[in-house]
Amino acid sequence: MKTGVLLVNLGTPSAPTAKAVKAFLAQFLHDYRVVDLTRYLWCPILHGVILPFRSPKVAKLYQSVWWEEGSPLMVVSRRQQAALSSALQQANLDMPVALGMSYGEPSIPSAWQELKAAGVEKVIILPLYPQYSVSTTASVFDSWGRVMKKERLIPHFRFIRDYHNHPRYIQALAASVREHWQQVGKSQLLLLSYHGIPKRFQDEGDPYGHQCHKTSELLAAELGLAEHEWRTTFQSRFGREEWLQPYTDETMQALPKEGIKNISVICPAFAADCLETLEEITEENKEYFMAAGGESYHYIPALNDNEAHIQMMVDLVRQEL
Repeated sequence: MKTGVLLVNLGTPSAPTAKAVKAFLAQFLHDYRVVDLTRYLWCPILHGVILPFRSPKVAKLYQSVWWEEGSPLMVVSRRQQAALSSALQQANLDMPVALGMSYGEPSIPSAWQELKAAGVEKVIILPLYPQYSVSTTASVFDSWGRVMKKERLIPHFRFIRDYHNHPRYIQALAASVREHWQQVGKSQLLLLSYHGIPKRFQDEGDPYGHQCHKTSELLAAELGLAEHEWRTTFQSRFGREEWLQPYTDETMQALPKEGIKNISVICPAFAADCLETLEEITEENKEYFMAAGGESYHYIPALNDNEAHIQMMVDLVRQEL
């Protein structure tokens, strides 16, 4: 039985333009897993207010981080796909690796067609979300289900729900922190900033927040940090309802008043650098911190196509064989 791997991430606009961003946000924010308001209420707000006004603003943010090769998320994801394919071959595992995005291109349906054309009969689906959330991982499962609705013969498949506490994931994060500190020196505080979700999601059973805290605890233990040397926060909140706290931006503004003026920031929920890390953390939140009296601010890049990260993916795939 030939096995293939389907790597999945969130997705990205095809270009840093208002038109491309609008198309991307429309697909993203139409997903009921992301915004679960009734469509009669949400669609007029989305199309009448949010998309027309937010798309040009977000396009400018993308322009500030866009790489020569394209969208950072897409460039890194393609590198991860190639690196994982090579690593699997070196491990004597002959498996094609396809890349699909929840929103935008390449899509999950196109990735499945790629695997299907390669004769794959069993699929290992690996959403690149270390911590499970209904708004990310569950959305991938929904997309896969819609693809399978059109198939006469459903392939065998394994779905990797999360890997927030996987030893090699924690070790890879720790190695990236140590390497960073070797270059710039150890900071007063390691701040771990995760993408936020509405608190209501957690109250209704989403384990995301708990898994984020577990990742932080395991990483701090691996690094041998005392309680006062690390902190967990949540970024990227949207709308007026309460999200998981403490908020990253508010924390940035408060830290210098506590005497913490030298920090390193890592974003363990992101498998690849993207707008939320390269603009929101590296630029916007740095401004908050420095304006409040901070003196030294360093962002530790996502694991991206780091060798230890790729080897962790090989381990995850092996476990599902």
